[in-house]
Amino acid sequence: MSDGETAEYYTSLCDDPSHEVVLIDCGPREMDVTRAVRKVTGLSLWHSRALARRAPVALLGGLSACRAQAAVAVLRSAGARAEWRQEPEYGERTAPSP
Repeated sequence: MSDGETAEYYTSLCDDPSHEVVLIDCGPREMDVTRAVRKVTGLSLWHSRALARRAPVALLGGLSACRAQAAVAVLRSAGARAEWRQEPEYGERTAPSP
């Protein structure tokens, strides 16, 4: 740049912020929920079972709203309590409540 020229910087904002899928509770149908976790995450059955037993746990992140809703629908149809929510922006995460 020569003297007198200035640089302009812009920040792009996504129209669709990323969302995460959270498994809140497995419910009484643990094996069905384990299979649903496997279906939406692509993990092995063993890892899916470990995640299902650790609920509440975030299963997926960085999804569009449509994909997050679809994953929650699969989990709920298996008997799980699950929700999708917008991921916090960088630096907005707070410490977990006691």
